Amino acid sequence: MKHALLLSMPFGALERQALGLSLLKPQLERNGISCEIRYLTFPFAEFIGDENYQWISNDVPYTAFAGDWVFRRALYGQHDQEEHAYVQEILRDTWQLCQGDIDRILRIRTFVPAYLDYCLQIIPWEVYGLVGFTSTFEQNLASLALAKKIKSSYPHVKIVFGGANWEGEMGRELIQQFPFVDYVCAGEADESFPALANVILKTPKKTKAHSAIRGIVWRDGTQINHTGQADLIRHMDALPTPDFQDYFENLAESTVSASVAPVLLLETSRGCWCGKKAHCTFCGLNGGAMEFRSKSAERGLQELETLSSQWQIDYIEIVDNILDMKAFQHFLPSLAQQGAPYQLFYEVKANLTKAHIRLLAAAGVHRIQPGIESMNDHILRLMRKGTTALRNIQLLKWCKQFGVAVDWNILYGFPGETAHDYQAMLRLMPSIRFLGAPTACGPIRLDRFSPFFNKPKSFGLINVRANVVYRYLYPFSQGSLDKIAYFFEYDYQNGMAVDAYARELIQYCEEWGQNPELGCLWLLNQGPGEFLLIDTRTDALQNEFRFSSMEAEAYHYCDELRLGRAVVRHLQQRFPHESVSEPQVLNFLQMLCTCGVMVTDGEHYLSLAVAYDGKPK
Repeated sequence: MKHALLLSMPFGALERQALGLSLLKPQLERNGISCEIRYLTFPFAEFIGDENYQWISNDVPYTAFAGDWVFRRALYGQHDQEEHAYVQEILRDTWQLCQGDIDRILRIRTFVPAYLDYCLQIIPWEVYGLVGFTSTFEQNLASLALAKKIKSSYPHVKIVFGGANWEGEMGRELIQQFPFVDYVCAGEADESFPALANVILKTPKKTKAHSAIRGIVWRDGTQINHTGQADLIRHMDALPTPDFQDYFENLAESTVSASVAPVLLLETSRGCWCGKKAHCTFCGLNGGAMEFRSKSAERGLQELETLSSQWQIDYIEIVDNILDMKAFQHFLPSLAQQGAPYQLFYEVKANLTKAHIRLLAAAGVHRIQPGIESMNDHILRLMRKGTTALRNIQLLKWCKQFGVAVDWNILYGFPGETAHDYQAMLRLMPSIRFLGAPTACGPIRLDRFSPFFNKPKSFGLINVRANVVYRYLYPFSQGSLDKIAYFFEYDYQNGMAVDAYARELIQYCEEWGQNPELGCLWLLNQGPGEFLLIDTRTDALQNEFRFSSMEAEAYHYCDELRLGRAVVRHLQQRFPHESVSEPQVLNFLQMLCTCGVMVTDGEHYLSLAVAYDGKPK
């Protein structure tokens, strides 16, 4: 029986395993199929130099698709006019790359033919009956270019594609356009791919048993057939522990290994419980698999310990789309009790409590991505984020207090937003500057599978079409490109001029990132009912505030955002023998907002000072 080979092509991240392939390999071996994973990312990094590989992977704007484009000529042949147009329209005009960067991309392209020939020579293709490619982000053209060569030299090999680039309509159109691709596994392939491998490698050649496997697209002459959406994995604990052996062997054999610091990937859930309730308008994640499913805490802890112990790495990126709130019941407390033996990254929702952040820090979660994309309530409602600007700020403050790094963004261009929204944000930003600049500030994308994509007209978006860069990656009709693309361009029905009214905020965020605030706003406990607020920020109006009695209680109570009238009631209960009037309290809170040590939305109030515990942040 022939073997199976799974491939991860450029420009897959050198420091990360291909998690999907690492889950499929043990599934195949359970079925008696010998399987190997090859990371052909490392040889290409050797050809072009690891610095060039990391640069084109991480520093060149990913929607320029330069990593895909360098393989275009190897796939279709030389077309000087189209290649020149890509350089001019995409690299120069759209992304404004300098000539040095453009020359660097063109030099990288010159290594592609030799690299593909090398791949064809170093692997004994004759022993494999099935070769599977995973394709996400900028892996598509490299994978297709090699697949074409394999099929030409070894016609017996069945070529199978899967991954985010081949989900749904995209996969059906791609297999139609590339006749050397035999099958596509669309959606979650944990069950469909092993079943397909059984058919290909174990059954008579003319059988059509694959037609009974859900989630398979296949070619029958000129006809493309599809068995529908793959079944979701509902019992997550039944999945195998990922096999990273091939990754670490390939890394160790590579000459670029000294410059690669690998991180381990851990999956504890799939889908998005938040998106199932209210799908963020711009989010295209999960495709047809929004339903949330998670592993048990026991299984997550066991897998974490197994992988970290086996590979002697304690930096773990949790790849879940969102943190399972049940993790606060057992998974995270267990890690905290162990003394936080790992450094973890999580994607979370922004409306976590202070107790949640404290536990995340105690459990070793050193960095989070909380889905903060605006600091304006109106825009957040347009996003369907289910949070507010003050809740976002509250999270940033508590993360600073407990030493948890935060990746957050500013997105602009939502249909219905106004110039007033951005003026309000500009007035707010100086007060929160000390909490850390946004990681990025950019326009919204229209992604496949998002509500914007599914119902554009209901959001005031018209003339939706594949991003212009796709015409330089795939020489097909516009109709075909619209089926292949994941990123789309669009026009606003009302003619919104986004860059005009958002420009000042964009410039502010750029300057903020280049000149981070080094000062801070600290709250020191001076004893029962007494606080000292120290403001070392650059634009501080007053360096010290001393609060006692009701003032101290009011400021401390607003560590969590509170309604103004709730603050009044709280003070009246805490100080029953003193005169506490609503105007008096609200005037005090408003004065603190004017001084930049508190923020308000007109109804709620939030103290900005970070509680100081004597530890540097």
